[in-house]
Amino acid sequence: MTVLTFDWPRPPLNANQRLHWAQKAKLTRQIREWTDALAGANDIAPKTHVTVQLTWVVTDKRRRDSDNIYPTFKAMCDGLVDAGIVPDDTPQYMDKRAPLIRHEPGGIARLELEVTT
Repeated sequence: MTVLTFDWPRPPLNANQRLHWAQKAKLTRQIREWTDALAGANDIAPKTHVTVQLTWVVTDKRRRDSDNIYPTFKAMCDGLVDAGIVPDDTPQYMDKRAPLIRHEPGGIARLELEVTT
């Protein structure tokens, strides 16, 4: 198992945003590129199948909906494909577990993408 850690206090894209298409495309491209770079830096070898799960680590107890972080999760999965980890993000190659929100009081807010073979 490899955990890719992104030092973002919140997901860059969420389902509640109403962004202009060009701004959304730019953010999506950046998330894909960052995921590709982190996967390369962690030397994740190409696989035939992976299981991925995104965890948003938060430091306060405000209400949040884990479904809203799917746009960021989707871009990260595409970034793993860009990195050559798997050929595609279809169920044949990638099992996507539902995103989680984990509360860590006194911790550092971040996103963690867990990649398991």
